[in-house]
Amino acid sequence: MTKPYVLQIIGYKNAGKTTLLCKLLQQLKARGMRVGTIKHDGHDFDIDHAGTDTWQHRAAGADVVAITSATQTALIRNQPTSLETLLVQMEGLDVVLVEGFKQGGYPKLVLLRSAEDLPLLAQVTHPVAVILGPAAASAPLSLPASMPRYDRDEIGGLLKLLLDGMSNR
Repeated sequence: MTKPYVLQIIGYKNAGKTTLLCKLLQQLKARGMRVGTIKHDGHDFDIDHAGTDTWQHRAAGADVVAITSATQTALIRNQPTSLETLLVQMEGLDVVLVEGFKQGGYPKLVLLRSAEDLPLLAQVTHPVAVILGPAAASAPLSLPASMPRYDRDEIGGLLKLLLDGMSNR
């Protein structure tokens, strides 16, 4: 089975990661691609709700709970899962867009809200472009000359960058 092209979208809270991911996702789907997404949450989350059968299974001590229907499946583990482990589940897709996992080893779009976010660029590996929010776009930023810069609304250019990355792997 083929491994998908993986592109990470990283930035601090409220940088526009989800919005950018969804815009790229829509463009990829419009081109007939099979696309998966992975979201890393730096806080706890819960997709289950008190009183449901699966919630009762977990409350009774299940280490893993799965629920499936004719249209979808969910697996809930009471442990963190690595990006690599999640990507195994995505084999056979064309692209996986990852929101977060800053330390992951894949090409990254780094979103900067303002000049204050610039240190993030030095903390990550494999940045392929910097995406500038309005405050960052108007600030004097000291970026490597070879680092492509995009406005966060330049979806066409970002899509081309992504497609080029897929072609060159």
